[in-house]
Amino acid sequence: MKTIYVGNLPFSASEDDIRNVFAEYGEVHSVKLITDRDTGRPRGFGFVEMDEDPANQAIEGLQDYSMEGRTLQINEARERKPRRTNDRSRY
Repeated sequence: MKTIYVGNLPFSASEDDIRNVFAEYGEVHSVKLITDRDTGRPRGFGFVEMDEDPANQAIEGLQDYSMEGRTLQINEARERKPRRTNDRSRY
């Protein structure tokens, strides 16, 4: 299984919209659009999980894909760097 980062999404994009775009390359196991934790508004990016080969084909095939006038940024997701903790926050 491979996780794909999808950025520069239109704020009106739904999980179903993204699933339909990626489904042309194979089975989509999950779609997660990220929202602001305080406002609940979309942040303009998300993640798609697919099997390895279809994911690679989708990453390559969707490089210049445009959705509602926005060219999507699509690449393999990277591990999130651990957040630095503030030593003062423990007191």
